[in-house]
Amino acid sequence: MTDGSGTGFQLLHEFIAKARINLDQNVWEYLVGGVETETTLKRNRLALDSLAFRPRVLVDVSEIDCSWSFFGKRIRLPVALAPVGSLQSFWTGGGATVAAAAGAFGVPQFVASGDAPSLLEIARTGGGPKVFQLYVRGDDDSVIDEVLPRVIDAGYEAICFTVDTPVHSRRERDIVKRFRMEFVTGPRQRYQAALTWNHIERVKAKYNIPLILKGIATTEDAVRAVEMGVDVIYVSNHGGRQLDCSRGSAEVLPEIVAAVAGRAKVYVDGGFARGTDIIKGIALGADLVVVGRLYVYALAAAGEAGIVRMLEILENEVHQSLGLLGVPSFAQVNRQHICPAPPVVMPHVLSAFPLLKLAPPG
Repeated sequence: MTDGSGTGFQLLHEFIAKARINLDQNVWEYLVGGVETETTLKRNRLALDSLAFRPRVLVDVSEIDCSWSFFGKRIRLPVALAPVGSLQSFWTGGGATVAAAAGAFGVPQFVASGDAPSLLEIARTGGGPKVFQLYVRGDDDSVIDEVLPRVIDAGYEAICFTVDTPVHSRRERDIVKRFRMEFVTGPRQRYQAALTWNHIERVKAKYNIPLILKGIATTEDAVRAVEMGVDVIYVSNHGGRQLDCSRGSAEVLPEIVAAVAGRAKVYVDGGFARGTDIIKGIALGADLVVVGRLYVYALAAAGEAGIVRMLEILENEVHQSLGLLGVPSFAQVNRQHICPAPPVVMPHVLSAFPLLKLAPPG
């Protein structure tokens, strides 16, 4: 495995070690932390670790296709880069740096409404497919009506509403240090708290752009969204950063896939950090696996080149695992390739990287 980027990274855990060196303690804790007891964060990893593979042999895997489809466009992996606010805190180029890397490698990017530079500048960078994620903070309808036409004109593939943040969570790693990232707080937050199904119904009726709801964690909400015409159900618990004591995303995913029953696409995030995790997500029925912390480690480690190199290594892990699983393409991955199994490690935010010499955070 060569490193054409010149970064020197050969394994995914090396990005984390370098990111830890580059980031100050407050920003590092913000990145790796969850909410309160961090039970949800750990359950994300536990749900993935509680699945084993069922490999098939004597299958021709001399040609392996890791590519996938995203809104009719071919992408290199069934992976997207999650919306992460304040990316400029991890690398000066912020969202534009991520856009350049995503475009260079060939995967989609979710652009967070809190990212810099502007949504238009990011849209013009990298040339790859992008989704704009919107927090409704401000006069709800007026903000939506101001932003969405610009999103459509800029050529974004879809609009994504994050719906699991009606109030701010208690991220105690940050509170104990009296540290606050660039969040919007105070009276304006009440408009996010007041976001309802009526707003979603209005957006769906008024705007001709695919609509994604991020933060779905129950079959009841998934079914309601589908019946309203939502195009993508995005299963997420915000990386364990909102409601504590929730279930892991990979645990919730199969029942939501069953409830949606093909009437909408289903995306998922939450603890996905290795090539085997990507395969598990697709096997569970996801149409796309979205990674967050993983690419932010790479961003903090080496900017654009770091993200591209991270994706190359992730692709290599996927390619090798598909071959050993006896599957020549993602189109053939299904539930028959996985089964329940007891986990063998205690889950935490970095437990997917056993060679990492850092102590588990906390």
